[in-house]
Amino acid sequence: MKDEIRQILEAVREGSVSVDEAVLKLKKQPFEDIDFAKVDLHRQSRQGAAEVIYGAGKSVEQIIAIATTMRDNGQLPVIITRIDREKAVAISQNLPIKYNESAKLATLGDLPEPDGAGYIVVATGGTSDIPVAEEAALTAEALGNEVVRLYDVGVAGLHRVLAHMDDIMGASVIVAIAGMEGALASVLGGLADAPVIAVPTSVGYGASFGGLSALLSMLNSCASGVSVVNIDNGFGAGYIASMINRR
Repeated sequence: MKDEIRQILEAVREGSVSVDEAVLKLKKQPFEDIDFAKVDLHRQSRQGAAEVIYGAGKSVEQIIAIATTMRDNGQLPVIITRIDREKAVAISQNLPIKYNESAKLATLGDLPEPDGAGYIVVATGGTSDIPVAEEAALTAEALGNEVVRLYDVGVAGLHRVLAHMDDIMGASVIVAIAGMEGALASVLGGLADAPVIAVPTSVGYGASFGGLSALLSMLNSCASGVSVVNIDNGFGAGYIASMINRR
């Protein structure tokens, strides 16, 4: 990868490639084929963040190989989502990862200093929503954002939300995570002037239908400025929040 970039830059210096052509070539930087995976080595240049490893369904050996390829090509920190403790322990025998069991998320490499426009609030309706919230919060932190966690501030006790109005009103982005009826997103959307990313969780009794009730409630929110990601998709919410905060 480094050799190809050098060749492009040499061509610009010699005048055989224009600056615009060089930019286009850099945006099309190739992947590395490691047989079972084609690791995208230039996603950070194209999208502002490196490729993320979805750990569910991958073997320990596959995750190690992909993460090693990314590390060796300067794609740090590496984020690995949806891995259990057993898999994390096995990976840690080969790579110095940091693992959060609640979020089922691991990182390889030091996290960057926050350099976003402001901070991201990650709020949950209840304690049971924390695993999804931690996936969102850690994703945002690994992408270079300051995160303020407001956990267990659901609408069953509205005074808990109102006690944190300074944090809520000062946020650049809010991630609202809730199961049951998913009302927290509408409440926060009605209080704050920041965009709200709603995350329905699969927390709840039978009629919650594994998060479907919360999903539909959030999709039907009457508060302006609320967008919705998929059920339990803390990673997706954290990633989008980072994109907004770092524009």
